[in-house]
Amino acid sequence: MAQYKLAYGHAVQTISLQGNNTILLAEHRQPLPQVSEEDMVRRALEKPIGSARLSALVRPGQRVAVVVSDITRPCPTARLLPFLLSELQSGGIEEKDIRIVFALGSHRCLKPEEQAKLVGEAVFDRVCCGDIGSGPFIEVGRTSRGTPVQVFQPVVEADWRVYVGNIEYHYFAGYTGGAKAVLPGVCSLETITANHSWMVHDSAVAGRIAGNPVREDIEEAASFLGPAFLLNVVLDGEKHIVEALAGDVILAHRQGCQKVDALYRVPLAQRADIVLASAGGWPKDINLYQAHKALENAAHAVRDDGVVILLAECPEGFGHPRFAEWMTCGDPPERLLQRIQEQFVLGGHKAAAIAKIRRRGVRIFLVSAMNAEVVRSTGLEPYVSVQEALKTAQREMGDNARLVVMPHAGSTLPAILPAPE
Repeated sequence: MAQYKLAYGHAVQTISLQGNNTILLAEHRQPLPQVSEEDMVRRALEKPIGSARLSALVRPGQRVAVVVSDITRPCPTARLLPFLLSELQSGGIEEKDIRIVFALGSHRCLKPEEQAKLVGEAVFDRVCCGDIGSGPFIEVGRTSRGTPVQVFQPVVEADWRVYVGNIEYHYFAGYTGGAKAVLPGVCSLETITANHSWMVHDSAVAGRIAGNPVREDIEEAASFLGPAFLLNVVLDGEKHIVEALAGDVILAHRQGCQKVDALYRVPLAQRADIVLASAGGWPKDINLYQAHKALENAAHAVRDDGVVILLAECPEGFGHPRFAEWMTCGDPPERLLQRIQEQFVLGGHKAAAIAKIRRRGVRIFLVSAMNAEVVRSTGLEPYVSVQEALKTAQREMGDNARLVVMPHAGSTLPAILPAPE
């Protein structure tokens, strides 16, 4: 008999398992870097990937747009900007010619105090900062998939663009970071809608770039702009920088993706009948909107017509009004996927992502504090106890059901190994 303690809100739920069909799937552990965060960032800028140093590329008098993440991303922008600004200064760029642009995508505008916190008070006081608001946007082209590329005017008109962000898995763009600073970061809602409508494609999944229509469309859109430079970081579970990468927007990003894979992609011999996944406790399971990421990762480990048991307290319920509206509307999975293709709606897109999982015949047992009738209205099946949910799943899947346990499903991406020849 094996026991597992799984995070649930501020507490844990304990589950007892017996038999030989259980696999524990946890993230990889790697030695901590032997250099400081500051040294990593400095070295990345001194030896960029696929590019000359930024200080050697820019010229005095040129305008530089530095695109940074908004408050929905964990990027430690304030720890990166001093090194980046120093590099620009070494190239003769004055602070009056630098504009920091917050990449909102379809998110809300930032308050001045939020902007100051993200970039650091000293930088905020010296350098022009602002988000994209409602534009204006300039159309710079149309991708081969038909996306009209409408980009925030100051970013288009700058002589150089520097994209700052962090790289982690993204459930339909493959990974964050890289050219995502452009699309969706500083593009119009029309552009974002056209690009994100590809999220329903079978290749639009976490950890995939080649053949991923969302990522490929993003990078084609970014190529329509002028010269650009990348500064991205990879973080560990405590948000410490474990890798810094600078240089060519594509090449540096790809190396960062490899680092993410080394940390968080975990091999699995075959898909399971049942996947038991903890979102990771508070705040990762504060609501279903946030816990959805764990569900997406768990879905990689479960077979079609299998069961995912998602352990997420969700004391704040759905966490987003539009998400709640779409989840409880009663539409079947196919209709939700059709709706998101017709028009991308923030909040609705996560309901569509869950519909994409359910379309495979996967049943989702939600162990939470949410009202049971509300959960049933979404097509998910409510439970209070993880042991009760597992007992039901095992009864329905059979005595020989294969079980995968994911204690840290929010940051672990299962990778199914190829079948032996």
